[in-house]
Amino acid sequence: MDSNLGNNMDMMPQQEPQQFIPQEQDPKAQKVRLKKRFVSGILVGCMVSLFILAGIYVFWGFMYGFGSPFGIGAGSAADSGELLNDETLGKIEALEDVIDTYYYKTDVDKEEEAVGMYKGLMDSLGDPYSVYYTEEELNDLMTDTAGIYYGIGAYVSLDEDMNLPRISGVMPGTPAERAELMTDDIIYEVDKESTQGLKLDEVVSLIKGPEGTTVHLTLLRGSKMEEIEVDVERSAVEVPTVNTKLLGEKENIGYLQITEFDDITPDQFTEGMAELRESNIEGLIIDLRSNPGGSLQAVCDIARQILPKGIIVYTVDRNGEREDYTCDGAHEIDIPVVVLVNQYSASASEILSGAIKDYKLGKLVGMTTFGKGIVQRVFDLKDGTAVKLTVSNYYTPNGNNIHGIGIEPDVEVEYDADAYAKDKTDNQLDKAVEVMNDLLDK
Repeated sequence: MDSNLGNNMDMMPQQEPQQFIPQEQDPKAQKVRLKKRFVSGILVGCMVSLFILAGIYVFWGFMYGFGSPFGIGAGSAADSGELLNDETLGKIEALEDVIDTYYYKTDVDKEEEAVGMYKGLMDSLGDPYSVYYTEEELNDLMTDTAGIYYGIGAYVSLDEDMNLPRISGVMPGTPAERAELMTDDIIYEVDKESTQGLKLDEVVSLIKGPEGTTVHLTLLRGSKMEEIEVDVERSAVEVPTVNTKLLGEKENIGYLQITEFDDITPDQFTEGMAELRESNIEGLIIDLRSNPGGSLQAVCDIARQILPKGIIVYTVDRNGEREDYTCDGAHEIDIPVVVLVNQYSASASEILSGAIKDYKLGKLVGMTTFGKGIVQRVFDLKDGTAVKLTVSNYYTPNGNNIHGIGIEPDVEVEYDADAYAKDKTDNQLDKAVEVMNDLLDK
């Protein structure tokens, strides 16, 4: 479970970590005093400000000014104004003095104060996908993208109508499945702590924990919001990001579910397709429902096993620089395709489904997708921490910007959660099989 974690995993190109280059120290006495207040054995910065320069260089200021070494792109300090000027540094020092003098607790953690400022700086961008990661959070992120973590084996996303986390998928063979958690269950409380108003990564952190420990969940289920109490024992979960089976009366339809796009997913996809091909399938249903996305590299590697020659997706950064991700068409699929999507299919899921739709390679069935048409990149701060920053928009092969809009299915079908809770009837999958049979009959 990730906020990708629980798996609201954001799309991140797999690139080399970006280096942060400190500028010369400002000798002003006020900055020196402030620096000393935040040093306790190790260096704790007071604030981090990031600029992406020409898509490669990121400059890190610790009580220093900021500027572009090229005089272009990000702009200079003289043009845009310094974040860490005398006024802001003075206000930070004044705030700390007030806290040190009047705050009712005396055991304030200075390092936690600094972390709060770093996170606050990223929050000020108003972009939920641009975040600061502590060392622990970064390790969790890297573990998740590798495909192994310690938790219960459920995907979690945010229900925007209720502003509460919901289970968007349950991994087979995991504690979540054994505890009979269900897709669309609302997570109302974790260990009796309300999840109302918590960020997704905060909820996921509450649910994750050491192997063998137990988490108590209070769930709201179905249209009647029935309250369910359940204890789930945490364990090591090796994420099976691809699942396959045969469908149809003749078992001639291959079903391939991709739950997220991790580093391990392309190989799992290749193996899954090989197994289905051995069964002489005549059509393929790709299930991307509630897939929160993941690695841009992973989804492109998978797309190259399906798409014709051409563009998979392209990105455009703040300077209008375009980067194309292409397919040579050597492995274009030669059987009918149906793609299942819903309102929680996001990011990398939309890249794959959008490309399939643009090339008229298959039919989309389900609900309009989430609409996350932006790309994030992780920048290493070289001290065990990092920031994830939105760096570009992406576009489908036909030039569609789907951010905040999503991709409409060819056949719209709303999911019947009550029917599934009653007897495991998946009405969207049933419709996908129906659409596939129509394609095979043509």
